[in-house]
Amino acid sequence: MLHPLITPKMLYAFGLICLSLFSYTSASFPYFGTKIGALKRLHHGVSGDVYAVDSRTLFVKKFNYDGEAPAAYFYVGSTGKPSAVGGTRLRDERGGTASLTKRYRNKDITLTLPEGLTLKDIKWFSVWCDEFAVNFGDVTIPNNLDFPRPQKLNGLAGVHGVKSDPIVVVDAQTLLVPNFSYDGEAPDAKFWVGQGDRPSPNGLRIPDENGKELPLRRYDHKTIVLTLPDDLTIFDIGHFGVWCEAFTVDFGNIRIPKPLNVPPSLKMLGISPQSKLNCEVLYDDLAFEVRWAMAGDSIVVQLVSKLEDNHYMAFGISPNKDRSVMIGSDVVVSWVEKDTGKGYAIDYYLSDKSQCSGKRGSCPDVNIQENTNSVRLLNAAMVNGYSIVTYQRSLNATDRLDLPISRNGFEAIVWGIGPLNERNETSFHTHFNKNNHFIDFGRQPTWNCPTPEGSKPGGEGNDEDNDDDDEEEGYPPAAKPTGNTGIPEEEFYDNNRAQALQSPNRRVENNLQLGQRRPVPTPKPVANDGAWEIPPIQCYEPEDGVFYAQMGPTGGKHGYSAITGHVGWGISWFINGLLIPEIHVVRGKTYTFVVEGGNNPEIPAKYHPFYITDDPVGGYEHKREEEKKNIRIFAGVHRSRSGQVIPTGVGRLCNWTPDADGPPADDYQSFGAYQRTLTLKCDPGEPGVITWKPDRNTPDTVYYHCFTHRYLGWKIHVHDTCDDARYAASEKHAVRVPAPVRGDDELEAEESIRHETKMASALLRLSRIAY
Repeated sequence: MLHPLITPKMLYAFGLICLSLFSYTSASFPYFGTKIGALKRLHHGVSGDVYAVDSRTLFVKKFNYDGEAPAAYFYVGSTGKPSAVGGTRLRDERGGTASLTKRYRNKDITLTLPEGLTLKDIKWFSVWCDEFAVNFGDVTIPNNLDFPRPQKLNGLAGVHGVKSDPIVVVDAQTLLVPNFSYDGEAPDAKFWVGQGDRPSPNGLRIPDENGKELPLRRYDHKTIVLTLPDDLTIFDIGHFGVWCEAFTVDFGNIRIPKPLNVPPSLKMLGISPQSKLNCEVLYDDLAFEVRWAMAGDSIVVQLVSKLEDNHYMAFGISPNKDRSVMIGSDVVVSWVEKDTGKGYAIDYYLSDKSQCSGKRGSCPDVNIQENTNSVRLLNAAMVNGYSIVTYQRSLNATDRLDLPISRNGFEAIVWGIGPLNERNETSFHTHFNKNNHFIDFGRQPTWNCPTPEGSKPGGEGNDEDNDDDDEEEGYPPAAKPTGNTGIPEEEFYDNNRAQALQSPNRRVENNLQLGQRRPVPTPKPVANDGAWEIPPIQCYEPEDGVFYAQMGPTGGKHGYSAITGHVGWGISWFINGLLIPEIHVVRGKTYTFVVEGGNNPEIPAKYHPFYITDDPVGGYEHKREEEKKNIRIFAGVHRSRSGQVIPTGVGRLCNWTPDADGPPADDYQSFGAYQRTLTLKCDPGEPGVITWKPDRNTPDTVYYHCFTHRYLGWKIHVHDTCDDARYAASEKHAVRVPAPVRGDDELEAEESIRHETKMASALLRLSRIAY
C-alpha cells in the first residue's frame, strides 16, 4: 500500500513535475520493463519487441511498419483474437488520433492505455487496419503478466532526526521519500547509495530534490523526489540513506531488496520529460509559467517565476468559464522564502480585490472556514533565482470555496504576482492577466514554454543559489537530466537513446565507480575563536591512571570546532567527564581506558570503538589501504591471523546528554556551566577496557579517536617525566597532519577485558575541577 495521499497514478506525474524525473541484478539490461513478447510479423513489415512499462504503458522496442496501409492504428482488446470489434484504439506515441501513415524504422515508441484501462483488462496488442479489417501484427498479453509497478520499502530511522514514511521506488531511477526529516546540524550529510547492505565511503552521493550535492539543510516532514544520477539505477544499489561524508557516519539507511519489479524511468526509455508535461507561459517578463500533469482524479501543478523577495505568484480557476474573472475565483497563492528555502502553497478564495479583512477580500480558505485548505504542497525550491512551487489538488471541488477543473475543454484562468503583507498574505497584484486566458487542462501533453536550457540543478558552477540578478542565470529545468551526464546534448531523447543510455560499457563504468574506495573529503577548517577552556588532564592525574571514555555533545560553537579548528558532526569523546581534554601521560607507566562508546556495529552512529594512534583524524576503518600503511596504532585494536585489524576498545554506550528543555550550548560562557546541565545515560551492558603503556618509540603527540568515525577525539601528549615543562596544555590550533612514522611494531595493543564501571571515582575526579 502506498502513502495514503499518493496514488500509483500520480507517482509519475509527481516525479515528472518536481524537477526529478531522472530514477538486483536479476533484471536484464538494457531494461525497458517486463517483456511481453515480439509482434508477429504478418503484413506491412510490422515487427518489434513489446514491453510492459507499468499497468497502463507499453513500450515497443525497434518498431517497424512500412506506412503504406490506408487506415492502420494501434489497438488493444480483451477478445479472443485481434479485431476492431470489442477492441480499443490507442493514440500514437505523440498522442495523436490519426492513422499511422508515416514509416517506422527501428523506432522506440511508448503507448498509453486510455483512462480506466490496464494491462489486466486486455489480452492482445495489435497493429490493425480498420479499412480492410486486417491484423498486421500482434502479441498476446499473458493472463498472469506481472507488470512493473512502484514498490514500497521501509522508512528511514536514524540519528540527527533522520526519519521518513515508507519510501516508494517510483521507477528504476526515482525515489519518493514522504515526510522526510533531518535536523540539519551535521556538516556534510548527503543522500547516499551504494552496493551491499550497509553504507560506506565506497558509495555515491545522490543529488537532493533540487539536483544539488551540497550538504543537506534541515528538513521537517517534507516529501521529496530524488533521482539517481546519469544511468545509475535501483538495480545497481543495495542501500539508500543519509551519510555524513566527511565523518563517514551513517545517519540512517534502508536496504534495497532484490529483485524489484519497478518501471523503467522515462529517461531509460529515451523519452523527453516535456513530452509528458504541459506548460504555458503566463507572464513572459518574469518567466512566469504553469506546468501540469493529470494524476487520476487530481492534478499536479508547478508554478515557476523569477520573483522579487517577499513576493508571491498566484494561479487559479475563474468562476466564469468564458471570462477571466478575479472575484469569486479559486486560486493557489505560492512563494518560496529565499533565506530558508521553505515553500508555501495556500488555497485562496477571492471574494474581493482587497486584502483579507476578517472573512472578506483575498483570503486563505481557512480564514473563511476551518479545514478548507484543499491544496497539498509537494515540493518547493529556489533554483538559479527562480521560485518553483509544486502542489496537488483535486479536480473536483472539495468544499464550497473550491471550483472544479474540467478534463475536457477550455477553462478560463486567472493569475497574479505581487508582494506579501506582514501576515504573509496577498496585499495587491503588481502583475495580473488583464485579458481572458484559457487553458485546456485535459489536453494531450503539450510543452508551449521555452525549452529548459542553461544551468541545470547540480551542474557546474551551481553550488549555491545565485542571488545576483545581474548575472545571467540558467532557465529552471522542468525535468531534464541533472548534473553532468557526459552525454552529448544532441543524444538526449532521440529515437534510439534508450539503447545508448543503457549500453554495457556505461553499466560497467557505473559498477566500477560504486566499488571504488575514494578519499574522504576533509572538512573545511573553522575559526577557533571563543573556545571554552577545557582543563587538561595532567600527567600526575588521575593517580590510578584510569580514564573513562564516553560520548557526549560537541558543545556548539565554543566546543569541539573551536578547540580543534575542525568542524564536528554532533558528538565527541568525553574523557573523565571533560569534552576532548588534552591528556598528558608519561612513558613507562601503564594506563587504563574504560571505554563506553557503544558495542553494536549494526548501528554505526552508536558504535565508537576507542583507539590511540598517530593519525590526527581517526576513522581508521574507512581509510584506503595506502593511507593505512602510514598510520601507527598503539592501543585499542587486535590484528587477526589473517591480518585484519579488529577494534577491541568497545563497550556499552554511555552518553553525556544535554537537557532537552535547556538553552543551547552556544549560550554557555564556560564548559563548567554547560557540563553541569549534562546527564550521563548508559545502555545496559558492560564497558570495554584497554591498557596502554607508552614507551620510547611512542611519539610525543598521539591522538585518541573513534575507529569507525573521524574527528571525535583530540591529543595525548607523551612525556619522559612529569617534571617535563611541556606537560601544560598546548595552544589551540587547527589539526596538522604530522609526517607519518612507521615501525615494525605498528600495532601494539591488548584485547579488551570487562569489569564494572566505577562511576563514583570518575565523578569524584570531576568534583575537583574548578571552573
